[in-house]
Amino acid sequence: MNSKAGLSTLCGLTMARKSRRILGPSLMSAAIFIGLCQAGLAQKAPEAPGSAPPPVLIKNGTTLFQNVRIFDGKSASLSESTNVLVRGNQIERISRAPIPVDRSATTRIIDGGGRTLMPGLIDAHWHAMLIRVTPAQAFGDVGYNNLLAGEEATDTLMRGFTTVRDVGGPAFGLKRAIDDGIVKGPRIYPSGAMITVTSGHGDFRQLTDLPRTIGGMLTRMEQIGGAIVADSPDEVRVRAREQLMQGASQVKLTAGGGVSSPFSPIDVTTFTEPELRAAVEAAENWGTYVAAHAFTPAAIRGAISAGVTCIEHGTLMDEATAKLIAEKGIWLSMQPLPEGLRLGFPVGSVQRAKADEIWPGIARSYELAKKYKIKTAWGTDVLFSAALAQQQGAILASLTRWYTPAEALIMATSTNAELLALSGKRNPYPGKLGVVEQGAFADLLLVDGNPLENINLVADPGKNFLVIMKDGVIYKNALAK
Repeated sequence: MNSKAGLSTLCGLTMARKSRRILGPSLMSAAIFIGLCQAGLAQKAPEAPGSAPPPVLIKNGTTLFQNVRIFDGKSASLSESTNVLVRGNQIERISRAPIPVDRSATTRIIDGGGRTLMPGLIDAHWHAMLIRVTPAQAFGDVGYNNLLAGEEATDTLMRGFTTVRDVGGPAFGLKRAIDDGIVKGPRIYPSGAMITVTSGHGDFRQLTDLPRTIGGMLTRMEQIGGAIVADSPDEVRVRAREQLMQGASQVKLTAGGGVSSPFSPIDVTTFTEPELRAAVEAAENWGTYVAAHAFTPAAIRGAISAGVTCIEHGTLMDEATAKLIAEKGIWLSMQPLPEGLRLGFPVGSVQRAKADEIWPGIARSYELAKKYKIKTAWGTDVLFSAALAQQQGAILASLTRWYTPAEALIMATSTNAELLALSGKRNPYPGKLGVVEQGAFADLLLVDGNPLENINLVADPGKNFLVIMKDGVIYKNALAK
């Protein structure tokens, strides 16, 4: 862990010794446990790796990568020396033979020198609006939060992550700003507000917000689109449709308890099957799918019975549940959560107790996913920590506890892209992602080394990612003279 992440952990442990116990299950107490320790980190993230001012961005130009060895996102080995022509935002040609190009001002030729050209990385479980803020800030000044998220989006791109699937938070505006070229950042597949039940994971309201009047005034959390409470099939249907109306590429519900929410025990199941079915029906009517947060076998099985397509986490699943996931062809979006995330919750807090309950299941769940050949996506699920976000590549590299480097990188490229494609016509970026092949989007990284032999290269993007291209636009070129 880097020094700032360590400082965050030390701060949390120091506060734990002073307070010994949670001050009250509320958003404010969550802010005390996480936010105050990370306030300095949230205000200004570490300098983006390799964040020297990029060259002038050229859209709709032509780029020729010469003498590169390709990791195509699917194969476990690199190609021989190859040339790749990018025109506009797509890969036009891949050839062992020389590719002739004109020498106009919009043409760039990059000599790869035998280095690795690979697809941009994809994080399938990201919260773009919830990285640099503290829990107390998360539902505060929307303008300030968007500015923080914009900076973090730029850093995310400069870490080589050209696409993220956002599974909860008001990211629609940020996505639009990125797509319009106002902010530099990754492609965002947004879910919009997490849909939860009263006292479910994602319900960060305070006790003073109770009792809730169905159809009454929304709380601040709900007004800004961070999370929204729905306690009947009809409410769920309305809230799901609202997210789709705003441009959600998939719908996210929380089918069981969670770690960070103060009122949501891990063991509980939340939505009833008819409630979950209402969301599934709304999503299917729009040609897309539902992703459901679930840790326990009961929560996972309930979500599968209701027709959910993707389970987020699944950390406490047992063998019978893993077998069911495989038989039904359900996707499992998993995260090798770093120890620093658990240690960010002070000893004695409700959140730390729940984290301690979850962490031992991480290794077992990956072992089961491999045993039953479950369709497995990869993500990070970093919250409220700019320092941990800087370790995004290192979290990916940690998959080698269970997978080969090639298997891990395939998961973070072409496999994750398969999950994104389930959005169908709600896909905001229809086209091929996560691969280096003719006709695919030109989201590319030039790596100084072979990540199939040394996956830790992705943990230091500032040093090892010499070229970062998204949608045919070069955002970093360390080889430029």
